[in-house]
Amino acid sequence: MFEITLIAMGKCKERFYLDAAAEYVKRLGGLCRFSLVELPEFRLPENPSPAEIQTGLEKEAEQILPRIPKGAWFCVFTPEGKTLSSEAFAKKLAELKLSGKSGACFLIGSSFGMAQRVKDRADFRLSMGPMTFPHHLARIMVLEQLYRAESIQAGSKYHK
Repeated sequence: MFEITLIAMGKCKERFYLDAAAEYVKRLGGLCRFSLVELPEFRLPENPSPAEIQTGLEKEAEQILPRIPKGAWFCVFTPEGKTLSSEAFAKKLAELKLSGKSGACFLIGSSFGMAQRVKDRADFRLSMGPMTFPHHLARIMVLEQLYRAESIQAGSKYHK
């Protein structure tokens, strides 16, 4: 069974985000092997300098890179990435499964993004569009789109 990993920086605290995430993780479990990895954001001062931000992103990269499963296709969510429709996203995942990859790993960076070396490691850069979303909401949106993609592939009526 294809394995999907979602690495997310920061911990969800609000109950409604936790409940929504748990629901999509449960649904995904019926369609693939799925794991959600939460990593702590590097703590920065109230008004961090560019150098402090860069240091934080590099420290986060040290946590992220070893968590990417060996042999997995790696995709980062970043504003400069490519936008895909739900159908195109499902097709991309289906093609990955046929390519011989054992899994896919997705990353939602911290509130300041991610280190350039993490972006450089990515096989694909994906954008959620030009709007800005809170990171915890973005996590739910990514989980929903992963579930939708798997549902499309399974031929379920979830995607209309």
